[in-house]
Order: sequence, then structure tokens, then C-alpha cells
Amino acid sequence: MTASPPTFERAAAFIAALYCGAAIGLGAYGAHAAAVENVARLERASLYLLLHGIAVYGLALTRRPTLVNRSICSLLLVGTALFSGSLIALALAGMPAVLAPAGGVMMMLGWAVAALALLRRSTVPAID
Repeated sequence: MTASPPTFERAAAFIAALYCGAAIGLGAYGAHAAAVENVARLERASLYLLLHGIAVYGLALTRRPTLVNRSICSLLLVGTALFSGSLIALALAGMPAVLAPAGGVMMMLGWAVAALALLRRSTVPAID
């Protein structure tokens, strides 16, 4: 019997799965019910939720619980929430998307940390 992932990884994967589900609903809303001027914003938010949700889900459940992996997951989850949430708030409530740039920077940092972590290893780590 395989042990369940540690709490952080389970929580990250849970949130990532919610992001993916929300992306599908948001994409459907954008395609069928949103005002024309908001469709592109909702599509962009949906895309980032889905892609980063998948990435974090895989990272959280297939890698060892290291500080680096947890940092990557955290940066991607928070960055995606800020970026996509800001676009959603703009499209649905007319609120300014002031948090989108910070979210975008956090996502870029998450991917940069992931790239640097791979460069620091002499071999590509096996997926357990």
C-alpha cells in the first residue's frame, strides 16, 4: 500500500484540481454567457487556471516533498490566483486588475525556480 502524500502536497493538488474544474466552468461561461468585451479576459484566466492547475497537480503528487518543490507549487498557485482572479474580477465585477502583474511575476518566478532546480541536478530525477 502506498502512503498518501504529505499534507502540503495533498492541499496543493486539491487546490490545483479546483483550479482545473473552475477553468472548465469559466471557459464555458466565457463562451456562452459572458459579454463580448469580457470573453478574451475570461478565456485568458481560464487558460492560466487550467495549465497551472495541471502543472501543480503533477508536481505535488509525483515529486518528493522538498522545499524547492513546495516553493514552486506555492508560487504557481498564488501567482495563478492573483493573475486569473484579477482578470475574473475585472470581467465580472469591473474591478481593476491591479493584482494581475504581481501574479504574473509570481508565476514566472515559479517556472524560473523549476528550471534552476533542474539545472542543479546532475540527472533528471525519477518520478516516483
